[in-house]
Amino acid sequence: MRMPRALTSLLCTAALAATATACSGAENPAGTGTGTGPAFQVTPTSAPAKGPLDSLTWSLYAEPYTLDYALAFDYPPNTVLANVCEQLLRVTPEGKLEPGLATGYRQTDPRTVVFTLRPGVKFHDGTTMTADDVVASLKRHMDPATGSPWTSSFKRVKAVEKTGPLEVTIRLNRTDVLLTELMAASPGTVESAATLAKYGKDYGTPKGSVNCTGPYALDTWAQGDSITLKKNPAYWDPKLTPKTGTVRFTFIEDSAARTNAFLSGTADGGYLVPSTSYGQLKSSGKGQLLFGPNTAAADLSVLNYEGTLGDLKVRQALSLALDRKGIIKAAAGGVGVPAKAPAARGAWSLVPEKTAGYFDALPEPEYDVEKAKKLIAEAGAKGKKLVMVTSPLAAEISVVANAVQAAGRQIGLDVELKTVAPDAYSSLFVDPKARAGYDLLVTNGYINTPDPLEFYQYLRTGDFGNYGNWSNDEFDYVFDRANAETDPVKRSDLTARLQKIAMAELPVIPLYEAPYPVFLGKRITGAPTGIQQLYYPWAATIGAAQP
Repeated sequence: MRMPRALTSLLCTAALAATATACSGAENPAGTGTGTGPAFQVTPTSAPAKGPLDSLTWSLYAEPYTLDYALAFDYPPNTVLANVCEQLLRVTPEGKLEPGLATGYRQTDPRTVVFTLRPGVKFHDGTTMTADDVVASLKRHMDPATGSPWTSSFKRVKAVEKTGPLEVTIRLNRTDVLLTELMAASPGTVESAATLAKYGKDYGTPKGSVNCTGPYALDTWAQGDSITLKKNPAYWDPKLTPKTGTVRFTFIEDSAARTNAFLSGTADGGYLVPSTSYGQLKSSGKGQLLFGPNTAAADLSVLNYEGTLGDLKVRQALSLALDRKGIIKAAAGGVGVPAKAPAARGAWSLVPEKTAGYFDALPEPEYDVEKAKKLIAEAGAKGKKLVMVTSPLAAEISVVANAVQAAGRQIGLDVELKTVAPDAYSSLFVDPKARAGYDLLVTNGYINTPDPLEFYQYLRTGDFGNYGNWSNDEFDYVFDRANAETDPVKRSDLTARLQKIAMAELPVIPLYEAPYPVFLGKRITGAPTGIQQLYYPWAATIGAAQP
């Protein structure tokens, strides 16, 4: 059973949760508890567009490593693909699940889910979507040759079958609630089967193409320069008919250069604005700096349990030595709060009325260097080395890496920082071989559905997102119970148990939570502001700020 995400829960994201102010969109001091940064409010959308636009330019902090939906597992590729490819279900800017390319589904028994497809939907080449396209699209995730980071989401799938011209049935080995919900994310994306066969290994690369059903079609991909999308005149959903003719994505890895692009108008807007530019952008008069709902928390993921961090006491000591409030000031512009768990409060929307209770049961993050030193001594870890990977991909990564190195030095650990290029950093999330030789990685753990169980599946033994191959029998047992539980309250309670296990064992060390930032130049408006933009056709709603 799917549960819609409540708007009030979304607005009570990390930045607001620590205040006494009601979640009503009222102005709140940035970084509640840090006392620094610009004032902000959290809303899921910007003001509606007042007219059409011929074109707009959107800034990405890195070039997408792929436009293959089955390989997309990071912000840049999903930000582009959200406008080009669509899923069987859809997550709205308010975080609600609604029909997408499927008009609905029914669960005929605990192990059988039947999707009814929307009739008359056209791919960008003019051909009509059928059940054959859906079957081919979903089964690609299950093919080891694809190398999909979503393959573990299909681990309980016995078969994906066409059971009618507009009907697809998923048969399971055991109940899997998350799989159905993930039909609103990359696992549920539908591409033309003919296009997949035509391009083969070149699909989703600059050498190939993408042929989906979204409000925009891929026009050109000039590798190293830009990606351009053009309006789809035959789009099926009238409420998301594009207001802008073409959308050009540019790739600017340097934070200062990206900020200058916003200020000069060479970029009309962009998500994940560098936190170092918050004050400058807000006071510039060149546009709006907005904050949207976020399901993400900044975390440290342990990559190597054979090394120094294999000892729980060392992981606990490192967590104790981290000055999270200082990190928030330096890495998030003061906009945020220390994280109490790996999954953010904003991710807990399955049963929103229980969220506060779950988090109240967790202790506040401690900052105690002396206690950390004692744990290091008990572990016999003084002077031991660990390697942390960092990158100029985002200023936040470098800030956190330097803070970890300083914390390690204080308690007697030798933390070596190794810097890699932005594209190499992105590869760490999809290529297990790229993680070899590293002990620690800064991650931004987010989910795509209303269910926090989605986050904790990535810590299950063998999951693709379990970057350090952590394994805990109790965790796996509770997870399997939760994923077979169709009652949302019971499933939420089981997920809270997973949260406690994760905090006791620290395969992921929580850092901080912050809202989702977006900048809109003076000539545009209408964009969704929150993290749901990763699977919602956000560019379709952007238009002119003036009539």
